[in-house]
Amino acid sequence: MRPIELTPRLLALARQVPEGARFADVGTDHARLPVWLLERGIIQNAIASDLREGPLEQARETARRHALTERLSFRLGDGLTPIRGEEADVCAIAGMGGETIAAILAACPWAATPGHTFLLQPMTSVEELRAWLWRNGFRITREELVGEGRTIYVVITVIPGAMVPLTPAEEWAGRQYRGMESPLRAEYLARLCGRMAGMVEGLRRSTRPEDLEKLPRLEEALAGLNELKEEWDRWQQ
Repeated sequence: MRPIELTPRLLALARQVPEGARFADVGTDHARLPVWLLERGIIQNAIASDLREGPLEQARETARRHALTERLSFRLGDGLTPIRGEEADVCAIAGMGGETIAAILAACPWAATPGHTFLLQPMTSVEELRAWLWRNGFRITREELVGEGRTIYVVITVIPGAMVPLTPAEEWAGRQYRGMESPLRAEYLARLCGRMAGMVEGLRRSTRPEDLEKLPRLEEALAGLNELKEEWDRWQQ
């Protein structure tokens, strides 16, 4: 059996796992991520959990094919519920919406205690996840943009702890600093500016009171995104 290969977004997660980590993969699906780490000797054991029995059985099958069944613990349950805090110091939560990831962290009593790192890869609602994190005792230590096909994904590394509040624009785009390496950031910012401009224009045409209530904050976010883009462009010159 050939060693398992990962897609770019999963590979970006795998590269954040330190050697010897006690690793848990939440929403594991086929367990490709923990199997990749085990085959390369980065970790010695892992927990693979999923909300549904079907994906968990697929994970067991992947482990069987790669002769790793005895080194994986399969857990059925919602989010981090099947995992004890002392069992994992690095947890990947990937391939689901940002709101779902926030709910998983919020429901776990040990998630905000020191000694845990979370590798988050939201498929949607990234801005809502960033906003929730800084408001609820989590600190973003790293972000990586990953291209897969025509989609740009975000991998967010998080630990418990306070962080400087994000601006509305930073909730959408993440924080940037001079000298940071991010080949996809210019395109990411351009896409966000275009998307936000469309949203603002739509709200300006709306007569619904709830839309008009949202408008000032989105206008602020759009102005901030344009400033981030201009700043980034200057830094690249």
